[in-house]
Amino acid sequence: MIPNQEEYISLATQKRDGSFVNTPVWFAQEGERNSYFIFSNKKAGKIKRIRNFSEVKVAVCNYKGDLRGNWFPAKAELIDEPEKVNFAFSVIRSKYGWKIKIGDFFSKLSGRYYQRQIINFSFKKEH
Repeated sequence: MIPNQEEYISLATQKRDGSFVNTPVWFAQEGERNSYFIFSNKKAGKIKRIRNFSEVKVAVCNYKGDLRGNWFPAKAELIDEPEKVNFAFSVIRSKYGWKIKIGDFFSKLSGRYYQRQIINFSFKKEH
C-alpha cells in the first residue's frame, strides 16, 4: 500500500484500446483501511475510463507525474451517495488542509465545485 504521507499518486486508467493514461492526483487514505479517495471533475477522461474499466494502477509520483515508485494494481469505483461523498471530502480536506481550501475557493468561483466526482480505490488483495 502507499503511505498516506505521500502527496501525489499517479492514477493509471485504461482506455478501450488497452493502453493506460496516467494522471497525477491528490489522494487520501481512509484511516488505516485499504480505502483511498480521489476527486476529479465529473467530465474528466479518467472518470469516463473508470466507468468502462474499474481496474486501475497507482504509483507514487511527484506533482508533474514523474513516478517515484512501482505500480500497484487496484480497483476503482465512483462514489455518488451524498453521505459517502461528504465523508470522502472530509478525509481529503483533513490531509491537504489549506491547499484544498484554496482549491475549493477557486473551484466555487469558476462554478466547477459542484461538478466534482469522488473516486474510491483499494489495492488488490495480493498487495
